[in-house]
Amino acid sequence: MIIGVPRETHRHEHRVGLTPYGVARLVRKGHSVVVEKDAGLEALFSDQAYEEAGAQIVYSCEEAYKRADLVCRVGALSPEEMELVKPGSVICAFQHLAVAPRTVVEQLQALDVTVIGYELVQDRHGRRKLLVPFSEMAGQMAVYIAAHYLQNEVGGRGILLGTVPGVAPPTVLILGAGTAGRTAARRAVAIGTHVIVLDDDLEKLRTLSLELPGVVTQVPAPQRLEQYTAIADVVIGAILIPGARAPYLVTEEMVRTMRTGSVILDLSIDQGGCVETSRPTTLDDPTYIMHDVVHYCVPNMTANTARTASRALADAVLAPVRELTDNGVEGALRADPGLAAGLYLYEGEIVNEQLAAIMGQPVTPLSDLLAGEERS
Repeated sequence: MIIGVPRETHRHEHRVGLTPYGVARLVRKGHSVVVEKDAGLEALFSDQAYEEAGAQIVYSCEEAYKRADLVCRVGALSPEEMELVKPGSVICAFQHLAVAPRTVVEQLQALDVTVIGYELVQDRHGRRKLLVPFSEMAGQMAVYIAAHYLQNEVGGRGILLGTVPGVAPPTVLILGAGTAGRTAARRAVAIGTHVIVLDDDLEKLRTLSLELPGVVTQVPAPQRLEQYTAIADVVIGAILIPGARAPYLVTEEMVRTMRTGSVILDLSIDQGGCVETSRPTTLDDPTYIMHDVVHYCVPNMTANTARTASRALADAVLAPVRELTDNGVEGALRADPGLAAGLYLYEGEIVNEQLAAIMGQPVTPLSDLLAGEERS
């Protein structure tokens, strides 16, 4: 199989879909890898490193797509890249099609492509194993970023996100006790803040309470959200409903009542955001102030640590990519239900229930499509 690694074209996307290490592992299994020139440059992976790993460097984005049976990238396709995709190929990336324009999904359907969303792939326990390293990174980064934006010179309350003898600690409110929320809670506790975590999964809250006894855990309800947002110095939104848009938990009216100079970091923004006043921002202009509250809503925040993020991505995706390349797409999907759970489209057919509902189209069970292929 031929694997293509194009250069990411989205603004401020510094990560790369495969590292030289990942390329070397695939080449050793007898596969061919084509890497667009300078694809790894911003993550400090040189073309020479890719060539030494066994890849062929190609000099256009078009060649990286047209020659590939399977494309490994980081983010969703841009409209320009959509024109380059080889019909019938496999596209692996963080897709987030639940919040993509309708026309994007329709174009992918017309190309008869198979679309795998890294954010949906599961392990045998149902965990989103490819999303985990990025959620862990985002949780850590959220606390550091909040500490910066609480400072006076960038519009914050002038609060140290830490401890000072004789001064009450700041309050960090975390929405969601999944991987990102738990990681943020650990980091916030470590620097001495007062942490409140809300989630509707009692088992997650129980686990968090045992690990971090000083953390306040609650099931979210409008009255509690109003109470806690009003006293929070930092709100970190870390809500994930796999394959679907994140719900608004924090309303605009709640934001109005927050303290002047407090900070919101909406880590759910790549799934639409969980704060009503959130809108996507970029790494070169990451914040805006609304109702005197600083909002940080960068969908690809880990792109700012591109080398670490690219290495984490390659480590995580290598196993499923090797399943697809070694066993063929149909064989891999039949053998691995967790990989199959990552599908949005199979040869142009919608197999994801949430996406089908959003598009107003019927869902086609993957088992029916694979059974049809087996009979033919």
